[in-house]
Amino acid sequence: MSGPVLSLRDSGAPAGPAGETLGGVLVSAAQDHPSTVAVAFPDHRLTVAALLGRADELAAALIGHGIGPGDKVGILMPNSGDYVVALFGIARAGAVAVPINGRFKETEFGHVVRHADLRILLAAPAAGADYARLLGTLGDADRGLLELVVWSGEALSGTVRPDEFLTAAAGVEATEVERRSAGVRPDDVAILMYTSGTTALPKGCLLAHGAIVRHATNIGRERFHLTADDRFWDPLPLFHCGGIVPMVSCIQVGAEYHHAGHFDADTALRVLETERITLAYPAFEAIWLGILNHPRRRSADLSSIRMVMNIATPERLAWYEEQMPWAPQVSSFGSTESASHLTLTEPDEPYEVRMRTTGRPIGGMEMKIVSPESGVEVAEGERGELCFRGYARFLGYYKDPEATARTIDSNGWFHTGDLASVEDGRLIYRGRLKDMLKVGGENVAALEIEDYLVRHPAIAVAQVVAAPDARYGEVPAAFVQLQPGASITQDEVIDFCLDRIATYKIPRYLRIVDEWPMSGTKVRKYELRDRIRQELEDAHITEAPAPRARPTTEGSV
Repeated sequence: MSGPVLSLRDSGAPAGPAGETLGGVLVSAAQDHPSTVAVAFPDHRLTVAALLGRADELAAALIGHGIGPGDKVGILMPNSGDYVVALFGIARAGAVAVPINGRFKETEFGHVVRHADLRILLAAPAAGADYARLLGTLGDADRGLLELVVWSGEALSGTVRPDEFLTAAAGVEATEVERRSAGVRPDDVAILMYTSGTTALPKGCLLAHGAIVRHATNIGRERFHLTADDRFWDPLPLFHCGGIVPMVSCIQVGAEYHHAGHFDADTALRVLETERITLAYPAFEAIWLGILNHPRRRSADLSSIRMVMNIATPERLAWYEEQMPWAPQVSSFGSTESASHLTLTEPDEPYEVRMRTTGRPIGGMEMKIVSPESGVEVAEGERGELCFRGYARFLGYYKDPEATARTIDSNGWFHTGDLASVEDGRLIYRGRLKDMLKVGGENVAALEIEDYLVRHPAIAVAQVVAAPDARYGEVPAAFVQLQPGASITQDEVIDFCLDRIATYKIPRYLRIVDEWPMSGTKVRKYELRDRIRQELEDAHITEAPAPRARPTTEGSV
């Protein structure tokens, strides 16, 4: 079909400096505004100068322990100043940071440790997580190349204390840290970030220094319009791009970056008010609803907030703006593969644009919509697969050339597997082509859950689909066919999953089937999705109970 070509480049802003690295950003900031607050958490904060000092001490210790350029160093910590120190310290040493999702359980954690070729793991206790138990699951075979685990919690066999680890810094000259950092190039890998895909286990996305830094520059300048007078609030985890890129944006210009730490609505509301936050970045409904529905919210003075970034339905975005009409809602489409935002609306765009679309591409990024069948670009307004390319595109999947070749074509376009259309140069997200769920902002591969469920002796076949949920957007619903003579309950499925896979991946609904809706050799999953959606709608169920609440909505379909 003929029509306008939708290879779109937003040309409204400069592309940003391509020659920067994470270490370079911190050094430049320390020269320009050393006493400004680089990062703040509810109970502690670090100036730019203090952050650089601690990062360089850690970098020296890493070098003293034999870490070389390109070596992988894992981070398993709560959101904190120590996490930020680790991220920049690894960068200053010329190594690659591997942030580990704090919600991973034994299966995913062991996979990342082995697959990423970690040499050192920096770990600390976190509220609501048993990292000590997780570290205890690492046997010799699970460690792979892992030589050292630095643990700041109670004494744990096979680990060393941070103060003991840092003694190695004394034998490393400061000039060696500078030499290592100066040797890092913008196209070198800065972060190996694991994200769920269509394979059974998380895939490692290789993100370059230049991608992160240039993206932070462009997003901060052209979409957030950040200045040194801003105070940016972010509750997203530091193991996500949504925690890292905005932080770098703020450090670049001298804005204060306030992180929620372990999110709590009461604490968050207090910080938003007392710190006079100017930009709020909740992103996901579970977070912003917790604040807007807080009993103290209407009496809180949030008038300093000039912009809020959320990802939600048009109806929910409109309601958000009704609650705080002085703070325009902006929305986005992004992914780990695009180093956070691919598109982002702007606060001065028309209301309808901000409600219906996710905006234009960030400067220097391109997108197009193609037919999933032919790969040919479609006409404006038609639906198809979203593809993008540009400086912020990830370099590829670590140790997975097949997956990289399947998703990045010969012209550099990354095929997202997402369904979308474009109107007037702005992206409208339509859903997923590939078999993925998005649970409270987390990408979850249905296949990953299915592969785990069939390990249960009672389950012969498992198919996982997205069930609509008012709180998380989507939650997993499992349809299973049992082994002959077997039986299983929702409680048994939960017990089988708890502490083995991340809680957000545990099926909230279980349905037992004898036959599958088939299309040739494939299960028609859309029929299963329609089935669970209709059932929940008929029963007036809008929100799934938590896994530990032992849902009582099980049944047969």
